[in-house]
Amino acid sequence: MRARLAVVQGVVGSLMMFVGSLGTGWIANGSPMMRHPLVIELRVNVWGVYTCTALLTLGAMLLIRSWLRLGQRLRGWPPGSLRTVVTAVVAWSLPLLFAVPIYSRDVYAYIGQGRLMLAGKDPYVEGISTLDNWFMLGADPEWAEARTPYGPYFLWIAAAVVRLTSAQPDLSVLLFRLAAYAGVVLCLVYVPKLARLHGVNGARALWISVANPLFLISFVASAHNDALMVGLAVAGVYFAASKHPLLGILLVTGSIGIKPITVLLLPFVGLLWAGRGASWTRRFLTWAATAALSFGLLVLSGWVDGLGVGWAWAFLDPTPGYTGYSPSGFLGQQLERFGNSLGKHGDAWAHLLRKILQAAAVLLVLVLMFVGGDRKIVRRMAVGFSAVVLLSPIIQPWYILWLIPFLAATGIRNNWQIRIIYIVVTFFVVFGAQDQLSVWPFVDLSVSVSQVAFVLAVAFTLYLALVDPRTRTLLTHGGWRGWFGPGTAQDSAEPRPPQG
Repeated sequence: MRARLAVVQGVVGSLMMFVGSLGTGWIANGSPMMRHPLVIELRVNVWGVYTCTALLTLGAMLLIRSWLRLGQRLRGWPPGSLRTVVTAVVAWSLPLLFAVPIYSRDVYAYIGQGRLMLAGKDPYVEGISTLDNWFMLGADPEWAEARTPYGPYFLWIAAAVVRLTSAQPDLSVLLFRLAAYAGVVLCLVYVPKLARLHGVNGARALWISVANPLFLISFVASAHNDALMVGLAVAGVYFAASKHPLLGILLVTGSIGIKPITVLLLPFVGLLWAGRGASWTRRFLTWAATAALSFGLLVLSGWVDGLGVGWAWAFLDPTPGYTGYSPSGFLGQQLERFGNSLGKHGDAWAHLLRKILQAAAVLLVLVLMFVGGDRKIVRRMAVGFSAVVLLSPIIQPWYILWLIPFLAATGIRNNWQIRIIYIVVTFFVVFGAQDQLSVWPFVDLSVSVSQVAFVLAVAFTLYLALVDPRTRTLLTHGGWRGWFGPGTAQDSAEPRPPQG
């Protein structure tokens, strides 16, 4: 009963986001929704825009509070906790499944890439600007000239969606969402199973990785194809770890075929295939066999669709630039300013630092392939994967979700580890709430919706951290020891909070 209240509160938050998305979500210019009386009313009037902005932002923050409270209410993770977490994920995600795209409009670029495939063009060479009427289908102009970074299997999905819908944007969004939701379901099934293999409570691992609002917003409301990539990767690693290596390799290869970044998992899948106590000869043989099976299948797939291995550019030639909130981007910015203050080429220093950090991450992956206990192969994989993502110059909010399922399944302790998860998830939900809002340019607003959303999100965050008697101890309980003590990977370190 106590946990049920948190689930209900989360449903309220999701419903608020659904309504808010009607006025501030991304709707394609060619969508019939643009002519719906309710949508017009909410988007033309100042009161409607501000109301939807508030509903979207406060709904997201209420979802954060519900997630935190669910973890507190399930303290000790008694029998039945897994069912409760699964119920929460399904209940919280259903309103988002039918919302207007929020936090990102990448899903509209998927439509363009599907159209490129059906037009017989190469998405690894040509951008969607080569298509007629591409702008009316909602894609961000930044995608206009960009070649796709996705693998062949996702392009097949995109082509199938466009073939079924004739590129009708709303129906296409729904089908892409269902494809992403398949990845969510895979995580629902295999994160707890992978956790149990590592002696970690499956319900807690699922709560951390899949029930968190950033996961639900990014992988359901935004319909990012990363959801399917992660779901296939988690399932593949589980089967490889449970002595079904061939099925594991096939699933991880499917993940690579969605987004190539998960190629980093293959060496560790090879180690799982080799088994505990394997000789170095056997390890090298399984590495070779894993690579041959996976890359052979991908090459064959490229031959079938005529695109070859064009997807490899996304891994070998990453997008230039950086994000200021990534460790690499932030440190580079500070070094650039310092260098410029000395009259030196600060930009060159920053560029060199970012390259060094990227090289260090790759080196760490190589080290972890050879160093570490056989019982911690998946943990080593998670750490190496995390290093590559976190030390990259560009980190999108949903990139963090690639890592959390593997880290949670191998044990996130109730010290600085879980508290960092709280902070990162909240930060990116707050960031997205004010970063991606769609408002018609002719609406005369005295204060921008981004400012309104930012103030509301920060105020709610401060309330959770400083005022709310049920959540304010999450970051402070236990003082230094609460942050840097040994903690546990199974139970909540916080005291039982007041009811409500």
